[in-house]
Amino acid sequence: MSAPDGGPLAERLAAVDSGIADAARAAGRDPAELTRIVVTKFHPAALVRELAALGVHELGENRHQEAQAKAAETADLDIRWHFVGQLQSNKARAVRRYAHAIHSLDRTSLVDALRDAEAPAIEGFLEIDLSGEPGRGGVAPDAAPALAERVLATEGLRLVGVMGVAPLGAEPRPAFARLRAVSERIRELAPDADRISAGMSGDFREAILEGATHLRIGTAITGKRPDRG
Repeated sequence: MSAPDGGPLAERLAAVDSGIADAARAAGRDPAELTRIVVTKFHPAALVRELAALGVHELGENRHQEAQAKAAETADLDIRWHFVGQLQSNKARAVRRYAHAIHSLDRTSLVDALRDAEAPAIEGFLEIDLSGEPGRGGVAPDAAPALAERVLATEGLRLVGVMGVAPLGAEPRPAFARLRAVSERIRELAPDADRISAGMSGDFREAILEGATHLRIGTAITGKRPDRG
């Protein structure tokens, strides 16, 4: 945990933001067009408060139970919560109560579970499978347009873009280039769905070069995750 004045946490945040700005300029882009989401997986709500005090308002979680508890504990803060992990359909309605955006729409059953004609629309990203490995989340690139059509027809969801995770052990930029190509196909159906959620602590620079607009960064900012054992 950092010192009350920010200490190492503030230094890590500044270092990442500097790296984001450098990568954006290298890609001929304006750093202001990028959204940095700090993923606080396994860290306590106290860290969320420290981040908010440093001006961070876009935060991400990938486990429903932890996300729900943190959102409740920090309900007094100006936070936009992004759910970035795999989501079970039976937890979909609970997640939409606190999340502003879901980055892992990857199947019709999940999209249908999020249907709600009464609630404010929640932002949705299609998660695209960039690895082809069994057990990894994401819809196949060729199936993404059909899933996009399903989202567009679903009350309570607003399609805003695509999300992807680079395969482990491979150069990330080719994967992000594939994600960018899928994004272009989706924008033919939904011109406003122009966001690309890609890039984490180790590969956000490559993601920015391939058009990422939303970066999901954890340990490079939050530091080592607490021991869960």
